Amino acid sequence: MTAMTPDVWLPFPAEEIEGLPDSFRYRLWDGEDAFPADPADCVFYVTPYMKSPEVTVRPLAAMPAVRIVQTLTAGIDHVLGGLGDLRPGVRLCNAVGVHTASTAELALALTLASLRGIPGMVRGQDREEWRSGFYDALADKSVLIIGYGSIGSAIEDRLVAFECGPVARVARTARTTARGPVHALADLPGLLPQADVVILVTPLTDATRSLAGADFLGRMKDGALLVNVSRGPVVDTKSLLAEVESGRLRAALDVTDPEPLPAGHPLWHAPNVLITPHVGGSSSAFEPRAKRLLARQLTRFAAGEPVEHTVLITE
Repeated sequence: MTAMTPDVWLPFPAEEIEGLPDSFRYRLWDGEDAFPADPADCVFYVTPYMKSPEVTVRPLAAMPAVRIVQTLTAGIDHVLGGLGDLRPGVRLCNAVGVHTASTAELALALTLASLRGIPGMVRGQDREEWRSGFYDALADKSVLIIGYGSIGSAIEDRLVAFECGPVARVARTARTTARGPVHALADLPGLLPQADVVILVTPLTDATRSLAGADFLGRMKDGALLVNVSRGPVVDTKSLLAEVESGRLRAALDVTDPEPLPAGHPLWHAPNVLITPHVGGSSSAFEPRAKRLLARQLTRFAAGEPVEHTVLITE
């Protein structure tokens, strides 16, 4: 390779990714303080995974040649703050499909664990208490999925085996799918009172920030379960606390606001709340899918073909 070979920044060692084109010089950077090379030589930047927004966007201002910014998440809210430093025409791509199976699995795991009372049984095991009783099943429960993209669709795929009741779907815009209609966000007031389980898997945008606020939660039926595998700020924490502390609603949260949830926060010990530490995509399914995505994207980029999953282009 010559000195003019452009750089690609990766959060994985290049030798661990099969199928990478030899058109680039690969630099390993996963958010460390020191950069692996001069950011000015980077043309394709793959952001570190599950690092803070401050870490993720730090190199962008020094990347005048970058043409692609590729996240390893479906959400892109953590990089938006750094896009103003980029020249026009830079493509921001997300990782559609990388987290679909893993996040859908966790959404179902949280739903089942909450309905069947598993957290209380684990606490009972710690105390050697036999907590028998009568618990809810997912069977026959009506489910509302808010955010019907690839992950929302995968959640419904997995619901089929559990013989649940009717499934309603909501996305930014209404459309029709093979499984039935997808409603617009504006239809939520009429859908929320019908759902036993409400699963949030929507991106964080201006339209969805604090979507699950006092009015939204107040429309949910008594005893309903809210499952959030999207982003913490989609739910208004103060309003949720009021509902769960009253005993009217239950919640299972893979994401919180604030996040990480600090010690002493009332959500930790709120009744009927199950919390996991933002691990929807952090499973053994992540790396192989992420590496296959990067090999495909870089192969297309090297060949001069359009990359996939472009979310926006800087202006």
